[in-house]
Amino acid sequence: MKRNEKTSLWTGIWFLLAFLLWTALIRCIDVQAAGPSGTTVGFAAFNLWFHHLTGVHMTVYTITDWLGLVPIGICLCFGVVGVIQVVRRKSLLRVDPDIILLGLYYVLVILAYLVFEMVPINYRPILINGALEASYPSSTTLLVLSVMPTLKFQIDRRAEKPLIRKVTDIFAITFSAFMVIGRLIAGVHWATDIIGAVFLSMGLFLLYRYAVDVADRRREDRNGIQ
Repeated sequence: MKRNEKTSLWTGIWFLLAFLLWTALIRCIDVQAAGPSGTTVGFAAFNLWFHHLTGVHMTVYTITDWLGLVPIGICLCFGVVGVIQVVRRKSLLRVDPDIILLGLYYVLVILAYLVFEMVPINYRPILINGALEASYPSSTTLLVLSVMPTLKFQIDRRAEKPLIRKVTDIFAITFSAFMVIGRLIAGVHWATDIIGAVFLSMGLFLLYRYAVDVADRRREDRNGIQ
């Protein structure tokens, strides 16, 4: 196993373990009825302090909600890439392994989102349209930080012109930072919801990178044998 493979694998595992530990701690440390309708949240003193610090900004919430369509559009673009390769190569098995793995990775992100929608860890600090909504981990943060790194990763692999790679890197980093900060100051999530989403998304992305590295190495080995 090459060094970069080990780094991606173990760093990804540690991020996922950190997410599991963080989730467990949220369920048992300083749990108070701090939300609407008496809903509870862990790390209540910290979460309430941060929530009072930022306040609620529904305009920021709406902007970041609509901008959540950007990573969805990126997913669809990569889906189109996969479909085009299937049509041209007349076999799913001939699609680039990193694109197939990317599709599986996106499915895994969706499954993670659905699990926490069905089993809420906590609820938002405010009602959305008069209703309680699951808040952990922040779904928008999870989506953005799961998808934008794959955009950078794929463009770095595929674009020949350095300018395209540089522009994509700047866009992915700037957009991700804006969205995470925006969700933090919007006041529609507890701060711990954002932190949990960062741990989970980084863990999943690094394991995707590891899987691609392994696929690349195996293809190089096969080509070497041939």
